[in-house]
Amino acid sequence: MSWFGSRSGGRGTFARGIHPPANKQFSSGLPIEVVDSPERVVLPLQQNVGGPCTPVVKARQKVARDELIGKGEAFVSSALHAPVAGTAERATMITLANGRHMQAIAIHAEGPQVEGQDLWDDIFGGHWPKDCVGIYDPQQIHEAILDAGIVGLGGAAFPTHVKINPNTRKPIHTLVVNGCECEPYLTADDQLMRQAPDAIIAGAFLAGYAVGAERIVIGVEDNKPEAIASLRAASGRTGIEVAVLKTKYPQGSEKHLIKAVVDREVPLGGLPADVGVAIGNVGTMAAVARAVVRSRPLTHRVVCVTGAGVVRPKNLLVPMGISVGELIDWCGGLTADAARIVSGGPMMGFAVADRATPVTKGTSGITVLVKSDLEIEASGPCVRCGRCVDVCPMGLVPTKLAQAARTGNLSLARRHNILACFECGACAYSCPAKIPLVQWIRAGKALAARHQGR
Repeated sequence: MSWFGSRSGGRGTFARGIHPPANKQFSSGLPIEVVDSPERVVLPLQQNVGGPCTPVVKARQKVARDELIGKGEAFVSSALHAPVAGTAERATMITLANGRHMQAIAIHAEGPQVEGQDLWDDIFGGHWPKDCVGIYDPQQIHEAILDAGIVGLGGAAFPTHVKINPNTRKPIHTLVVNGCECEPYLTADDQLMRQAPDAIIAGAFLAGYAVGAERIVIGVEDNKPEAIASLRAASGRTGIEVAVLKTKYPQGSEKHLIKAVVDREVPLGGLPADVGVAIGNVGTMAAVARAVVRSRPLTHRVVCVTGAGVVRPKNLLVPMGISVGELIDWCGGLTADAARIVSGGPMMGFAVADRATPVTKGTSGITVLVKSDLEIEASGPCVRCGRCVDVCPMGLVPTKLAQAARTGNLSLARRHNILACFECGACAYSCPAKIPLVQWIRAGKALAARHQGR
């Protein structure tokens, strides 16, 4: 399968990066199962980049499925809706996998719930229009996305209405849809592209129309031939292109995906709109289609539960707010040698300390690693080999950033563009001295954020 190349100007890849073991065999090709509604869901009031939402329900209030329970009042925020019908409980504080403490609303499920095939059909099944011209106008599409509380489902969780917004100041010529799923182990997007391509194509068409894009391109790495074939069959005569990209990590990073597809470089500190591009994940596009065509909010997502440490890895359609522990139990529980539960994948994910940690809009997977996967070695001194520099997709000098963080040298950190690091982990993966570069850089970024403007 070859890279399409001729129209895009892109070469299907980007400079630097790494090739870690894919380890997708655990869950690749497994059909998405619909998880039964839990007895209780816990919904953090901030499941997005930006500001938290404000609760609009009170304790002991009855709520219907899809009812608004949190209103996003800031421009960069998202609304929150009930994935189950039931009774709201008193607001509580929880800790997410990334260590953030925040307020959450729990709902105790009551009465009959939409489950099984009915839930699948409601979210992904049925007919999806592939031509929205004359049916919806761009502002309608933007408002439907805003009202539905959609965020980027690839893991970044940036509010989608901010991206999919008619913009005359920065015209958009291309919508790039991210189907790369370059993070090792995870297969949720791969399986969604295989099973629900019509919803993805419909959402891409709607999003592209809303931003005024002349072209819509779905980028998929070449290790997903079934997904590529499925999307191409579904796209038909819509004009939507499916670009086959070279498998490399982190191909799914928006800046590097844009480089691979349209050969444009987003400037340091800039946004895709600065080079005329809007970008969104395949799962996000399916959610856009449902919000616009069916007027339904984002309440469920596909999560991959995978790794050698879980008995039966699966791809699951789950409600927001279900616990990590419940998903692991649905997959048969942990194996005897399970050693670490990670929210997300091993490169960019966070270790989960509590099985009660809830699934959020940004939870793309749960990876359970075994003892042999970890084999943690003590870190040594930097040997100045330059491997971290060779692989950094942003062209940074990770050792300098780590040094700045260790010494609290903000001047050095800023001089070497610490905020440009998106913590992909390519440097730490390649470091022969096993220096925890990402952890140091993350600490340095937090320090820089605290001193911003000083």
